[in-house]
Amino acid sequence: MFWQKDIETMPRQELEKLQLKKLQWVVKHCYDNVKFYHDRLDQAGVNPDKIKALSDLQYIPYTTKDDIRDHYPYGLFAVPMKKVVRIHASSGTTGKPTVVGYTRQDLKNWADMVTRFCVSVGVTDEDVAQISFGYGLFTGALGLHYGLENMGVAVVPASSGNTEKQIMLLKDFGVTTIISTPSYALYMAEVAREMGYTKEDFKLRIGLFGSEGSTVEMREQIEAAWGLFATDNYGMSELVGPGVSGECHVREGLHFAEDHFLPEIIDAQSGDVLPRGETGELVVTTLSKEAIPLLRYRTKDITRLNYEVCPCGRTHVRMDKVTGRTDDMLKIRGVNVFPSQVESVLLLFPQISPNYQLVLRREDFTDTMEIRVEPTDGSLLEIYSELEKLQQSIRFKMRTVLGIDVKVSLVEPKSMERFAGKARRIVDLRNQKEDPKF
Repeated sequence: MFWQKDIETMPRQELEKLQLKKLQWVVKHCYDNVKFYHDRLDQAGVNPDKIKALSDLQYIPYTTKDDIRDHYPYGLFAVPMKKVVRIHASSGTTGKPTVVGYTRQDLKNWADMVTRFCVSVGVTDEDVAQISFGYGLFTGALGLHYGLENMGVAVVPASSGNTEKQIMLLKDFGVTTIISTPSYALYMAEVAREMGYTKEDFKLRIGLFGSEGSTVEMREQIEAAWGLFATDNYGMSELVGPGVSGECHVREGLHFAEDHFLPEIIDAQSGDVLPRGETGELVVTTLSKEAIPLLRYRTKDITRLNYEVCPCGRTHVRMDKVTGRTDDMLKIRGVNVFPSQVESVLLLFPQISPNYQLVLRREDFTDTMEIRVEPTDGSLLEIYSELEKLQQSIRFKMRTVLGIDVKVSLVEPKSMERFAGKARRIVDLRNQKEDPKF
């Protein structure tokens, strides 16, 4: 089960020769076409001619998400806009998204990357695949859409939400492959049961899950609920979207598309490159991106790389499931949320104090977030119309900035704990059966 077998099974020595050739190209592409990189490389004393071996990558400075934000929207693009045929974006800490672009070749490469991991888990051109990700600036839906179409799969672009309709489509269309977040897959299974269906009423056999982390226990629940084979894939919009890595049918790590990306593992604190086999922060250099190439991009995801050849025959390095992040980012229903985003919105409202809590719960197998805030004037709590108006205003602004709906609760002034040191804003109740008293 291969899509590009000659590449996917390329011997390590040949693969590294290809990576070096592409690394030399991308460094020159960045140096010649992106002022940010031209200046950054000059300051580091690195120019394209100095890249003689893969190990020379260590001399190139890291790129961070802040660098992309600071050059919003197109400051890191390496091609003129007339060559850009697609734009995606993810949310940013101040409401400004990190913007990425794609040339026609970028889109072709992206589709092939996605097709690879779809084929590797057993998807074929006889499958019907339902995509239950939200379509839009988010890369997940369209990334999987074009990767599946690329191999001849019939795609049902259901998007997200309207769960009963999702169930209807799964059954009536004879869907065999489902694409969603793991938590939504579990919720759909629960709704299907409430509608009187059992897993035998469906033809699902493969699940392609991503956009949020999941445990082995959650995977087992999904497989038991739907009777399918559940797999993970990894990506982020800054790099390309889904397709950076994905599991094969063996499920012993996610195969990195090493002909398109050069991964490293570093110590998140010191920035030092760690020896092979160590766990640390994943850093990725794009090797073929034309529109917005990135050199040594710090993903902040914590994982480990395994360079042993997989039993499936693929030679590309495998990454472990991401175990966490080096920052305080939250992922709610597949959307990245930063506490600083919430704070930036709350500070727009003079009627509330800067004290707040983010309460995370898991309801119907889906993560939810409640924002608890204090009004500066306690009498506001006694005026229902004003209270409701303020809550709705905050919710609307949050939905605009975060891209998801959240619950907003106003509590008694000075009722939340104060901290002398660093404030603990997050109350995570996702693994608790009952809420403690605040």
